[in-house]
Amino acid sequence: MTMRHDPESEPKSEPCSSADSLERPPAFDCPILLTESLVLRPPHAEDIDAIAILADNPAIATMVSRIPHPYGRGDAETFVRASAKRGNGNCVYAITDAETGQLYGCCSLETGKDGRSLELGYWIGEPFWRRGIATQAVHALVDMAFRTREIEHIDARCRVINPASRRVLQKSGFQFQGSGMIDILSINASVAVEWFRLDRKTWISLIGWSNDTRARAS
Repeated sequence: MTMRHDPESEPKSEPCSSADSLERPPAFDCPILLTESLVLRPPHAEDIDAIAILADNPAIATMVSRIPHPYGRGDAETFVRASAKRGNGNCVYAITDAETGQLYGCCSLETGKDGRSLELGYWIGEPFWRRGIATQAVHALVDMAFRTREIEHIDARCRVINPASRRVLQKSGFQFQGSGMIDILSINASVAVEWFRLDRKTWISLIGWSNDTRARAS
């Protein structure tokens, strides 16, 4: 659940030479994603108020690496503007209800420094916890990433005191890799996190198992 949420940390655009462009990860499309009950789409201006309300919560800010607290409407406006740039192949999504359009939270895929991996992040507003929303969103992101990009693995991190986020990752096939520390902006301190990884081989196995199960059930 350690999604970055500070647009100011995004790389600034600079004039690029041909050498620069060779060093930078390619830009990728961020398609709209559909699940059984969710639509994952780019955040837009109509989401600003809902993002500001849901993210202005210490239960969220202390679990996500770069959400300030308090979190105001201006922070949400800046976040939405920066999300539209999709710099360096990053994708940021608003997680919304498929029928009503209600915003539940946000999620993202951020390109790793090696260009061969992604980092997953997500947060769900507290009123919508324990509904399986995060798991649905993570499955959609993972499937899209492995189907559309030449990546080797996806990493994710969650605080050691966040068992709900740990369960989401484990249910999505991520495997524990180790522990470490990350900075949390809202409390201006470093905290202990667990690091999880889902590699392509494991994802293919999970997809194959899921397809076999459906075939036997039909």
